[in-house]
Amino acid sequence: MSTENLPQSPEQPARKPRVAVVFGGRSSEHGISMVTAGAVLTAIDRTKYDVLPIGITREGRWVLTADEPERMAIADRRTPEVADLAEEHEGGVVLPVDPTNREVVYSEPGSVPKALGEVDVVFPVLHGPYGEDGTLQGLLELSGVPYVGSGVLASAVGQDKEYMKRILASYGLKVGPYLVIRPREWARDESAARKRIVDFAGEHGWPLFVKPARAGSSIGITKVDGLAGLDEAIAEAQRHDPKILIEAAVRGREIECGVLEFEDGPRASVPAEIPPPDAHAYYDFEAKYIDSTPGVVPAPLTEEQTAEVRRLAVEAFEATSCEGLVRADFFLTEDGEFVINEINTMPGFTPISMYPQMWQATGVSYPELIDRLVRAALRRPTGLR
Repeated sequence: MSTENLPQSPEQPARKPRVAVVFGGRSSEHGISMVTAGAVLTAIDRTKYDVLPIGITREGRWVLTADEPERMAIADRRTPEVADLAEEHEGGVVLPVDPTNREVVYSEPGSVPKALGEVDVVFPVLHGPYGEDGTLQGLLELSGVPYVGSGVLASAVGQDKEYMKRILASYGLKVGPYLVIRPREWARDESAARKRIVDFAGEHGWPLFVKPARAGSSIGITKVDGLAGLDEAIAEAQRHDPKILIEAAVRGREIECGVLEFEDGPRASVPAEIPPPDAHAYYDFEAKYIDSTPGVVPAPLTEEQTAEVRRLAVEAFEATSCEGLVRADFFLTEDGEFVINEINTMPGFTPISMYPQMWQATGVSYPELIDRLVRAALRRPTGLR
């Protein structure tokens, strides 16, 4: 029988890529991750992508959350919590560790697991340990699920300020003086470790900045003007990470620059300047997120300085094998030299964050920025890169 005159079945419309936005987490930056996720969920183009919001509680449980980004903002000087938005409080979300199966499952004690459908790409907007440091990236590599941002090695390097500085310096980028105190050194002989810090201050002068080596959002950092505040600063940093970093103050203007992966490679945004906050000793957590100290975009630099910092930002991106995005933070010293302070492989994406503001000033809107990051992740193969 001829099929020539039979009615043809209409083609099924192409399924929109499904993006799992993962946020929260076990680090001290849980609340800022929530704020970032709220901004991403608000701006992502729902006509292009299906969206699945997945929160990770402070205890590490993966949960489905309400798709209500307006509830993910800072309110009354308090950051939000995943637990407040969890749709179910008994079960959890499971991402199968199977590259042939991208189906997310919801599992509840005493019940048959429910399939939630396949995920095409994960947008991990976690900050700090257990999310931005290569741990989540390793899980996603095992699962064979594409994800936004850098891979395992670059994420781990970007999180650990010691090894970040070592790699950047090995590629010829200028870094400021620093000292590392490891947990075994401190446990073995506190007095000797403290003397190393005091000798470092004698060489480079006060103030010093005492930091957790593997944390972000300026959490756990103390500016120390002399011996009197040193022990308290060490204890505060060690509350967040047993390995601590001591940095000499670098005199200069704070300049930031964003890097974004395009089809033809990474490009740098126009830079921004972070002016000294009036009500704070330095650009700390409260100045960044609570009091929202505004940056200046674009930074008032000469054409030559702008070109140089953009070049250095891309060099830092390449030196650490980053992918997707990076924010590179510099000091511009009085003698006109750029000193790189750090890179951030998943910079803040809140409405007031500098990374999206710099790209907005460069001609890439917030929704386009998210779209480019998702498309870059979908283009990139999983596995060794």
